Amino acid sequence: MSRDAKPLLAVNGLVKRFGGFHALDGLTFNLHSGEILGLVGPNGSGKTTCINVISGLYAPDEGEIRFHGRRVGGLRSHRLVHAGINRTFQIPKPFQSLTVRENVAIAIAYGHNPESAEAGALLGSLGLGALIDRPAADLNTAQQKMLDLARALATGPRLLLIDELAAGLNPAELDTVAERLKELARAGIGLLVVEHLMGFIDQITDRVIVMNAGKEIFEGVLADAAKDPRVVEVFLGSDDAT
Repeated sequence: MSRDAKPLLAVNGLVKRFGGFHALDGLTFNLHSGEILGLVGPNGSGKTTCINVISGLYAPDEGEIRFHGRRVGGLRSHRLVHAGINRTFQIPKPFQSLTVRENVAIAIAYGHNPESAEAGALLGSLGLGALIDRPAADLNTAQQKMLDLARALATGPRLLLIDELAAGLNPAELDTVAERLKELARAGIGLLVVEHLMGFIDQITDRVIVMNAGKEIFEGVLADAAKDPRVVEVFLGSDDAT
């Protein structure tokens, strides 16, 4: 991993409210080019909300998001894609009636650097080469997740937000995806990964942020997180008798 002096992504004091509920409550972190940063925590801790705000699906209520030093908080998703930020989704939603190739071709045309991508090579690198002319509706769940990743990569992102890509993949598929994500990081892309599979997170990340109730409670390597009393209490509950 190579790090620039300045972070690729800087999140400072991020707040997102839904009525009286604080899904994000002052979250702060940095992500550098070529780094894979994991966001982990129990259900409801704010991980996906964080990705939704950074990717422009939701506007932040407070705080600041900077990408390459530029303030991007509140920009709509299509503007962020052209700036170099894209994402995958927990539940992929490709254009079902279009072929795999056509789905990626649309993303290439829409991206901010269409000359940098070629549908066949990209799909081949994700194990979809043999399915390139099949309708997206014919793909199984794991294949649709790979197509979702291909569509995000086709836009030429410098920051890629990954939301539970590993769920539902078999061990061989997990290894393939892990290596592909590490290749992207070696190419200088910054990756923010939300995932519940700790083995997968341990395999790919340079460090993790553990979240609870919209706040960071730990930052560092996953092995150290497992020894942190706050993290243990959040995941396993307190040992104190009541």
